[in-house]
Order: sequence, then structure tokens, then C-alpha cells
Amino acid sequence: MNVTTITTRVALSALVALAACTAGVKRSADDVSTTSARLVIVAPSEPREQTADQQVHHVLNRLAFGARPGDVARVRAMGVDQWIALQLAPDRIDDRAVTSLLASYEMYGKPTRDLVALYQLGQQAIRQQGKKLAQQGDTSSKRDLRADLLRANPQLREQIRQSRRVVGDVQSAKLARAVASERQLDEVMTDFWENHFSVFAGKGLTRLFIPAYDRDVIRPRAMGNFRDLLGAVAKSPAMLFYLDQFQSTVDSTHNSLQGARRPRGRAAVRAVRPRGLNENYARELLELHTLGVDGGYTQRDVIEVARALTGWTMNPRQDAEFVFRPEIHDADEKVVLGHRLPAGRGVEDGEQVLDILARHPATARFIARKLAIRFVGDDPPAALVDRATRTFVKTDGDIRETVRTIVTSADFFGRSAYRNKVKSPFELVASALRALGAQPDTTVRSAQVVAFLGQPIFGHQAPNGWPETGEAWMNAGAILNRINFGLALAGGRIPGASVAQWSNADRVRAAPRAQQVDAVVTDFLGGQASPDTREILLSGENPLAKKFAGSVDSTAVSAAMAGDDAEPMQRGVGAARGAMRGASPLARPVQLHGLAQVVGLAIGAPEFQRR
Repeated sequence: MNVTTITTRVALSALVALAACTAGVKRSADDVSTTSARLVIVAPSEPREQTADQQVHHVLNRLAFGARPGDVARVRAMGVDQWIALQLAPDRIDDRAVTSLLASYEMYGKPTRDLVALYQLGQQAIRQQGKKLAQQGDTSSKRDLRADLLRANPQLREQIRQSRRVVGDVQSAKLARAVASERQLDEVMTDFWENHFSVFAGKGLTRLFIPAYDRDVIRPRAMGNFRDLLGAVAKSPAMLFYLDQFQSTVDSTHNSLQGARRPRGRAAVRAVRPRGLNENYARELLELHTLGVDGGYTQRDVIEVARALTGWTMNPRQDAEFVFRPEIHDADEKVVLGHRLPAGRGVEDGEQVLDILARHPATARFIARKLAIRFVGDDPPAALVDRATRTFVKTDGDIRETVRTIVTSADFFGRSAYRNKVKSPFELVASALRALGAQPDTTVRSAQVVAFLGQPIFGHQAPNGWPETGEAWMNAGAILNRINFGLALAGGRIPGASVAQWSNADRVRAAPRAQQVDAVVTDFLGGQASPDTREILLSGENPLAKKFAGSVDSTAVSAAMAGDDAEPMQRGVGAARGAMRGASPLARPVQLHGLAQVVGLAIGAPEFQRR
């Protein structure tokens, strides 16, 4: 069964479900419900500035990763408000096609302990061989030793290959879900939180913890309760390892075991040789995850939070599960943001800190504003942020209802909000694949394109995540690479995607150029294109490509298609940095004619680059 058929059935099922629940319709975005079992349709309380057609395209670009063929007609038939209500209740949407798709990924569904064991087997074999050769007087370098060992041991070579596929599978699965899932708002929110709680897959063993982070931590809570999400992230191996929290212990010079069970034997030996207090996670918890940089905390609060979280750790080389170790916890009294944490406690200190932060007014405003930036504009109206903040506080951090307040507001449907956001590379690639009706790519190739456009998935080194505002994505190199991406896509360079998959391709392939342009503008650009864009589509020449061609790496995106998927982290993160520096090997530019050229140029047009 193809995705279009499933989409049609979902739409029909939704109409039946909506008809059965009209008695429960709510009329005000401030009159919220935290019940996820029923659909809550919020009728507009004031006129909307966007036209009916604009509203359809707007929700598909903001609450989804763009429209697939037929989506515009389906949303129009269902009604924008009903469609929003359904997307806010993803458990009601049949997404079995994506469930089947995930079975294609060898490493994505494996438990973390299996991934760690696989990695350890490879490392152990290399160490043992190194010791053996050293005893024989062999002075081979570590690199030569590894290469010789892999050539001689097919089983080890396969283990290493599987270990390398971990991040590539997660990257590919995330993009494939964005392309194929019917639960589009759920995918958008998963992307939002994975960026908000950003971890870098290129740091040490973090890559082994990424599948569970996406699968078990973020996704199930993307539209749930913020405190639950915050706690799950705090205890996740990915975050514990990435920000070094698993190494944070009571300061060795501080008598902090007062009132707590003192360790004995080997535990006591470990306790007197600690690494010391690590403030990395505490600082980012306050600045990036909850209060925000202007949230009113001090350096003293950072230290106190770090002390409260000592003992929150794991063993990254075994099962990598969260564990609280009282022998390395600072059990003295602490004061966090004016709240006293009494002495003599254990894991309760960290839990209380998360309670304090999740329910702090600054957190409510910080999260509400960041969501408004994502959905409404880079500088959202203060009144909308206020309303969303009140919803967050009133519902004790209900993410679904905070989002509902924003996406059913008049500001969301305002004229100024229409196409005022620049797509990130991930959004651009996902929306372009959806617009063509492409089949999801289960290789790492399409995810590599996202990296070459400047946004490797789980590849942001700093914990602040990728920018939510548009200026970061628009420069000479980015513009040209986006144009080249559109041409590469239309030219069949990306697996699973071709112009032939576009539902109107056969009808207009042999038509005059002007008719082709009209059809492409309707289906790819929402029926609206500037005179300049139309002229480019008619002429087949984009002046921006000529303007920037001599100053930047004009084929970095095409180069992504020249590689293989043997080392996805190296090609997806490391090579992306090389491409942005102009150091990547170049592939030949894409030369297109006819309908494929029109489609490729349309994907590179400003109207498609914005959402």
C-alpha cells in the first residue's frame, strides 16, 4: 500500500472521528484541556488575515514538513481547524507505513546495551591483537594494526561496520519519517525538542546513545508534559555523556557526605579519587533547557545545581543506563534559586531541582517564546508569547496545549506570518522530497545532503542547537548550494526522488514552457510566485547562481551524492564541515532541461525556501 493511499484513508477516518466529537469542541485557545484521548477543535475567535488557500499552505508548511501531492486538497476538504486538531492528537493517526519503514534500519531499534557490547567487542579485539604483536616486537602503528586486523578478520570487520552505521541509521530514519509520516506535527515537535536538547553525535561514545535518545526519550514525550521530558533528558545516556554529567562528583576537598551513607571498601576508594564537580550540564540546564540566558540565575545557582546533580551517572561501557550513586553525591545543604534543599538527601536533590526549573515562570516564558519563534516568526508578538506562557503555567507544562494556543491564534494566521520563516536545511530537504512525492530514502545519502547544506543531523557541536531564526541560513554559499540542491533533486541525483513521481508530471511534460511553469508554481510554490521567479522559471537561468558561482563551493551538495554510506558520521558531520570550507571533493554540476529544469529552479526559488 503506498503512502498516498494511506493518507486518504487517514483523512476519511479523521472526518468520521471529528463528526463524532463535535460536542467536545472548545471555542477559546485559553480554555484548554490536557486530555489527549479526544480531539479538541478550536474554532477561530476572530477573523483571519490569511486567505483560505493561504491557511492551507501555511499549516502544511509550519505544522508539517510541506505538502505531498494531494495534501492541499485533503486539508482543504477536511478543514484547517480539523486538520490541526488531528495533528495535535497523533495517537489517532494511522502511521503503520512508517512503522514498517523503520524495520529497514539495522541499528536504529537495537537496545543501547547491544550497541555498547558491539563496540566493546571490536575495541577488545584490536587491543588484544596490539598486545600480541607488541610482545612479538612488532612496531606497527595503531592505524596499520587496525587496518591489518580488519583485513584478516571478516567478523570483526562486520562488527565495526555495524557500529559505524548507528548514527547513519538514526539520521536517515529521522529524515525518512519527516518525509513519510502522517503524524507530521509530531515529527516537527520531535525535531524541535531534539534541537532544544541538542547532543553532538561526534563526541566519543555519544553516537551509541543517539538511537535511544531519539526513539525512547524525545519522541514519546514530544507533545507531553515538559517536566517529564526534562527528567527523561536529564537521565538519558546521550545527555549524561555529552555534557560530562556522568563524571561529576562531590568535590574531593569538600566534606559533603554529612548525613549520607558513607561508602566503604572499594566504593570508599573511588570516593576519595573523584574527578570533581562538573558544571557543564548544570549550566546548560539553566541557560538552554529551562530559564534562558536572562532567566535570573547566578553563577552561584549553577554551582548549587551542579552539586545537587552529583551522583547522577551511568556506566557508559556497560549497559549505559542511568544510575544514582550516593557515594559520589554532595549531600550537604544547597540553595537553588532561593529554594532550600536540606542536607542528608540523595537523588531527591536533583529531582527537586528539575521540579523548580520546570515550574519556574522564566522557563514558561522561555519555552513559550521559543515555540512561538518556531511556528509564527523570528520576532513573535509579545501578546502571543504572553498567552502561550499562561497556558504553559496553567497546564503545568503541557506541551500540546501550549502549541495549541500558538497555532490556533490569529497571529499564527496573520499576513505577516505567511512565508516569513526561512527553512533550515533539514526542513528544505524534507519539504522538497515531499513536494515531489518521493519515496523515503533508507540509505544515508539524503541525510548527507542535509549535512552538506550545513545542518548535519545530531551534528551540532555546541549544546545550543541549530538556529531557529533565518539569518543563520542565508548567505552566498547557502543560497547557491540550495539552488544546486534543487537541480540535483530534479535531476534524479537523490535516491527515491525523480520528477516522474510528481503527480502532474505526465500531464505537463510535453506542454509549452509557460504551462509547465504555471503547473509547477501551483503545486510547488502554493500558486504564488513573484515576477522575478516566474521569469527565472521561464528562462531557465538563475542570476544568483552566476553571481555566487565564482566565490563559493558551488557543488558541495552534489558531492554528497558521490560518496558511500560506510562511514556516515565522517561523511555526514566531518565532511560537511569540509564542504563548508570548500575542502570537499567536487562533483560535476547538474545540467537540466525541460520540466526537470523548471522543477529544480522552483525548489531553489525564494518562495520554496521560505515556509
